Amino acid sequence: MTSLGYFLSCEEFPPDELVRQAVRAESAGFERLWISDHFHPWNGEQGHSPFVWSVIGALSQACSLPITTAVTCPIVRMHPAVVAQAAATCAVQLDGRFVLGLGTGEALNEHITGAHWPPSATRREMLKEAVDVIRSLFTGKQISHRGPYFTVDNARIYTLPARSPPIYISGFGPRSARLAGRIGDGYQSTMPSRELVSEFRDAGGVGKPTQAGFKVCYAPTAGEAISTAHRLWPNEQLPGELAQILPTPAHFEQASSLVPASAVEEAVPCGPDLKPYLDRIRAFFDAGFDEVYIQQIGSGQGRFFDFWESEVVPEIAV
Repeated sequence: MTSLGYFLSCEEFPPDELVRQAVRAESAGFERLWISDHFHPWNGEQGHSPFVWSVIGALSQACSLPITTAVTCPIVRMHPAVVAQAAATCAVQLDGRFVLGLGTGEALNEHITGAHWPPSATRREMLKEAVDVIRSLFTGKQISHRGPYFTVDNARIYTLPARSPPIYISGFGPRSARLAGRIGDGYQSTMPSRELVSEFRDAGGVGKPTQAGFKVCYAPTAGEAISTAHRLWPNEQLPGELAQILPTPAHFEQASSLVPASAVEEAVPCGPDLKPYLDRIRAFFDAGFDEVYIQQIGSGQGRFFDFWESEVVPEIAV
């Protein structure tokens, strides 16, 4: 069963605004929420980065939608034992409507403790061990762990949900998609790639849920929307591994200065025309994703939700 959710951007908005958006998203017909987990925004224009676990606590009291972190990195900035406790608490607050989305992260957020930022192969190994630690702690037993990357000494989580939250794994390449199939309860991506979904399925993901998200920018004119998207999210169009290795928002601003507005226009559904929005949604569902999350770029959230209710919902309900 396919469904549509709203993607809350912690990089763009303070906590109270994120809560307002979640409430409005539910009333507009969205069925679930994604929420990003960052220490820094990607650039100074975005301007925010609240602590996601506090925001989820507020969301649990404000709306009834399921929530998935997209995504939390449990390998450098936060020890997996701390992530396990945070996730367990959220699952209790949300009465089982919480999914823990995990990934290998970015230097932008993880280098802040001064720890070495490892190469991608090492980060995947660290993630696998972190998932093992988190699942062990979800049992409610006291555990000790001595692994190549993490140590846990006589830890036990006392506040636990009736059922452990599912763990979905984010992956943007075939190795990560296969890892998600092996160790995850589901898969997350931001690309409408049938090939990556197949890699996930072939590696053990048959029958497991798949999630994906993308950005849009609704505005009364295409020009206004393109300008807003280019100002706030040019980093989305950076090539290769830059998103994983650049360490500060200033570095992203420098690299993004090379991204033309035309690249954003080509990649992001912008403006009042309904067709690009519907085409992008269908591309993800056609690629095999079960849940698709949409993030409105910029401050025009009210305009977007009105557009969604009046223009998009009637089309997707057909």
